[in-house]
Amino acid sequence: MFKKIILSITFSIGFMFACSEGDDLDNSQNESFDRGSLQTNLADNIIIPAYQDLSQQLGLLVSAKENFIANSNQENLEVLRNNFLESYMVWQSLEMFNIGKAEENFYHYQMNVYPTNTDEIQDNITTGNADLFNPNNNDAAGFPALDYMLYGIGDNDAEILDTYNNQDYGQNHKNYVSSLIDQMKSITEIVLNDWTTAYRDEFIASTENSASSAVNKFVNDFIYYFEKGLRANKIGIPAGNFSSTPLPHTVEGYYVRETSKDLTLEALNAFQNLFNGTHYNTNDSGVGFKDYLNYLDRNDLVNLINNQLDEARAKISILDDNYFDQINNDNTKMTQAYDALQTVVVLIKVDMLQAFNISVDYVDADGD
Repeated sequence: MFKKIILSITFSIGFMFACSEGDDLDNSQNESFDRGSLQTNLADNIIIPAYQDLSQQLGLLVSAKENFIANSNQENLEVLRNNFLESYMVWQSLEMFNIGKAEENFYHYQMNVYPTNTDEIQDNITTGNADLFNPNNNDAAGFPALDYMLYGIGDNDAEILDTYNNQDYGQNHKNYVSSLIDQMKSITEIVLNDWTTAYRDEFIASTENSASSAVNKFVNDFIYYFEKGLRANKIGIPAGNFSSTPLPHTVEGYYVRETSKDLTLEALNAFQNLFNGTHYNTNDSGVGFKDYLNYLDRNDLVNLINNQLDEARAKISILDDNYFDQINNDNTKMTQAYDALQTVVVLIKVDMLQAFNISVDYVDADGD
């Protein structure tokens, strides 16, 4: 009996030592990965080019709204709408970059809180002096508010144009559209300027494995965006995964209607491209999270993540362009798309973070 106890203790100590030695090897392998090359590719070939593209698109949007304000006709309305949609598509590639000046200035809350608050928008139009930088106006600003102003203030284009050309209140509506777009352009320039001056070098240099390092925060933001911004906001909440009934009025692009799926697919593509290190708007490859995992001998996880992202894309692609109609006519397909996205969450939030030896830095209150 005594010998069995000794053998048991010896085995336990040996097992603990082996585990400790394995953990040390894993940590050493993590620490030897060139995080600087990863962060350089993220900054120079993905993040900054995306912000530059959005800035350019918003510049076109500013010009289009000036023409529309000067002459509110059908042709100028269509040009303004097209520029709005092009800008909204570009936004999908950078909503996940909630770090640096974007985090400091609550940039994302000023750009894409939906559903928008139409009562608040109408109050702002009436008073004519709303401070759109005030957090109280986050749900009355950005792309969702502009979606309402360009598609939702009338039952058809004739009614919308009549509103903007009305002698009594038309100018107030024009002023609000102008304020919305000018604000979006202004805050985007602040974030972009920070990246192209001080923050780029700071981001690239912050390579240590700590809760406050840029790479650890960025990985967490990347995962948080997928879990909340993409999976929950675009699909789960409208489909009713977090409520007793579906909530079709909460879809992204509610008033334009025919673009909800395109926005989701663009966001999913951007997420997968960043995971793989693919340069913005090109097929060139750089160092991404995929390479980090491969370096850690987790090419199996790379394949699982990419395959499941492809599966989620397939589920989303069969949805109606109009999520409002999809939810009302066949919500099962929406919940199936959500389930496919949820499988990705487990892979990146549990398996990938464990491989990187990075802790989750946010609280999950979804109950999922």
